[in-house]
Order: sequence, then structure tokens, then C-alpha cells
Amino acid sequence: MGELQLPTMSSLLAIYASLSAIIMILRTILHDMMPEAIQEFITRRTSDLVSTYFSRDFTFLIQDHWEAVDNETFRAVQAYLPTKVGPRARFLLLGHNDNNNLLAKAQPGVSVLTKIVDHFQGMKLEWTLNERENKNVYFSYKTQCYQLRCKRSDKQRVTESYIPHICQTAEKILNRREVLNIYTYNRHECYWESTVFKHSATFDTLAMEPEQKQGIIRDLDLFVQRKDYFRSVGKAWKRGYLLWGPPGTGKSTLVAAIANYLRFHIYDLQLQGIRNDFELRRVLTATTNRSILLIEDVDCNSESTKPRSKDEKMIDKNHPDYKKRKANEGVTLSGLLNFIDGLWSSCGDERIIIFTTNHKEKLDPALLRPGRMDVHIYMGHCTVAGFKFLAAKYLGIQDHALFQKIEYLIQRIPATPAEVAQQLMKADDPEVALDELVEFMIAKAIENKKGEGDGSKNKSFWSLLKNFKNKNKTT
Repeated sequence: MGELQLPTMSSLLAIYASLSAIIMILRTILHDMMPEAIQEFITRRTSDLVSTYFSRDFTFLIQDHWEAVDNETFRAVQAYLPTKVGPRARFLLLGHNDNNNLLAKAQPGVSVLTKIVDHFQGMKLEWTLNERENKNVYFSYKTQCYQLRCKRSDKQRVTESYIPHICQTAEKILNRREVLNIYTYNRHECYWESTVFKHSATFDTLAMEPEQKQGIIRDLDLFVQRKDYFRSVGKAWKRGYLLWGPPGTGKSTLVAAIANYLRFHIYDLQLQGIRNDFELRRVLTATTNRSILLIEDVDCNSESTKPRSKDEKMIDKNHPDYKKRKANEGVTLSGLLNFIDGLWSSCGDERIIIFTTNHKEKLDPALLRPGRMDVHIYMGHCTVAGFKFLAAKYLGIQDHALFQKIEYLIQRIPATPAEVAQQLMKADDPEVALDELVEFMIAKAIENKKGEGDGSKNKSFWSLLKNFKNKNKTT
């Protein structure tokens, strides 16, 4: 056998030149002759092969949406990661959305492409937030994705221990909400816009009958404590409330008090702004757990909530003309009921659905059944107890010489708590403020009498009312 001869330098250079020429030709073919989509596919597949067989790392991707709804794991990571921004971080995102308070404390966040390193049970975990802009025919929108990099050998421990740890920590953070948000749906951009909710109403400031107030509190407490119960009986963990009564009786204020009591965000939905049932499902499934879905003035909000006529009940719903008309006329009653009490009602946990209306009789009976509106709360005119509560809150008094006169008037002349509170706020002096209230109640009674005609149902009341008026003038 002859001795093995090493290649000469000239032969090596020739081989290198040939390989370089082949690579240049391949690059030219790849960049100039292949479509961009094929180029991206080849690059991605090559990268995947290299990372699969040669890399010791593994990458998890957590996108902001999962199928048709928000990704709850993404939301948990979003709450958890700001607590892990260490002193060595080069960037820290700060800000707040309290547009009523410029001096509000800035909250930490995670900015795009910032790397955050976390350590858990001996594992080193690297997080990065990526953002991508997507475009379609109608509008453009951005999607976000957290990238978690770890050792390939730690993959199982990450899924079994680390991710559950993040979710448990995030739940504690979200349950200690210091700031509440109120959301409104942006139809053109197709997402919920938020601002800080700073309504000061609480159950301690509500001018309601004490028994009614305590009944609502007991119902709310029982609801939030019964997660296992709802699951055991096979029902969605939700509660429906109907607040009804004349305008100005405190329906919106009660919603604010419930939100502050439970520390739930509010999603304020206008049904007339929703194109159809499909969009309604997409909008409602984008709301988060531990939240209040508010549909105010539901009798005016959509034709879908009004009682159906006999003709509509008899119509053939499989007819093509019927389906075409329904697709373009907004939310239907069946679409609304399906989310409130149908299969789609299970998409989310620990939710309060509140409807308000001035005219309960205008609603379709199907909406009023238990399971859809479980608790009906009448918000009526101001009572004697309500007046005393307002006097104590606004004027700091428990009794006064004018109380007996005002209580007599309030029992006979309908006035909302908002109207009574407005009069009590006109002066800091209790004497002046109560006189203003008496004058207002007398004027309201006279105005109501004009609307009813000259006949008087209770002559003794009107004679006493004139006596009140003359005494006030003398005073």
C-alpha cells in the first residue's frame, strides 16, 4: 500500500473556489429566482433543523390570544414578569393610565425586546416580549408574544412547576387590584379601550334601605365564595342582576359600589354598536374573569331585548330572506341569551352581568328568567331612611326641626335620591340646605298637580302643603 498523500494547497484552494461558486449560485437562485415565501420557509426549516439537532436550548411561545379568546397564560405572565425586573436590568417600562391624577404612582411593565432573567428551582429562564403588526383588508392590529428560553433538559419542569407557579402568583397579584379599569369597546379597532375607574361610591355611601343594601352584600359574598359549588352543579360561575326604576334613582351608582366592593373591572357594552351575534360573541369572550359586564338602559340599547310580536314568533327562521335580514340588523335576542345563559356563558369565570332599565315591562320575558337575571333590584324614589342617610352624609346632622316636615313631603311626593342630594349640596348650613329641599319638594308637587289637572285627590294634603309654603315665606 502506498503512503496516504495529503492534498496540496493548490488543490484545497481549488475545492474552496468550487464550493464558493456553488454557494454563490445557490444564493443567487434563492434570492433572485425563488418567491419570498419559499425563501422564508427554507430559512425557517433550516433554522429549525439546526436548533433541533445542535442547540441545547428550548423556547416556549406564549401568544396574547389563544384560538378565539384572550390567552389567560399570557395575562398571568404579564402580571408576573414586572415583579422580576431586577436591579441589573438595562430597561424598565413605567407608566399609568390614571388620566385624573398626574401624580399617580407609576407601575412597572415589560417593554418589547427587553430581556428578563428569572431563576426558579435552579433553572435559569430568559423572557423576551415580541410584537408583530398584522394587516388585513380593513385594518391593522398588533399581536404580542412572550418568548421563554430554557435548557432543553428543563422543558418538563417548566411546564409542570414553573408555569403553574406563575399562574398562582399572578392570581394573588390580580386579586389585590389597587386600580380598577372601566372598558368600552372600540368598534373600529376591534378591541376594548380602558381608562382608570375612580368612582367613589361604596355601600357605605349608598342611599338605600339598610335591609336591601345588606341583602345585596350577602348575595355578592355568597357568589364569590361558591366556585366549587357552581362547578359541582354544572353551572357557569356567573350572576345576573337587573337594576330597574326611574331615572336618577342610583342604578349606576350601585354598579360602581359593587365594582369597588368586589374589586372587579367594568366592561360597559353598548349593544347598538355591535354588528351581529358573531361580533357579540367575539366581544364578550374578550372580557376577563373577575369582571362586571354592564349593559345600561337595555330597553333602549337594542331591538333584541324588546318583546317579540306574534308575527315574529310565527316567522320561518330558516327562510333565506329572514337570515339575510337578521345578519345585518345587529344583535338578536337568541344571540344575547346564548351568551348569558347558553353554551357561551361558560366562557369565563366569576363574572357579574348587570342590566339596567327604566322600564322593566319593555323587556322580553325571556330575559327576565332566573339564570339570566337572577336578582331583580328595584331602585325607587327616595325614602325617609334614604333622606336621613343623605342628610347625615352631606350635612353631618342626624336630626333637625325641619326633618318632620321633609319626611312628610318625601312620603307623598316622588323624588329621586339624586334630586334630594342635589338640594342638600346647595349650602353648607343645614338650615339653608333643608329650606332649599322643602321649597324644591313643594315646587315639585305643584308641577305634578298641573300635569294632573285642577282636581285634587287629597285636599287635606294640599291645604297642608299651602301651609308649609306660607310658613317658609314667613321665615
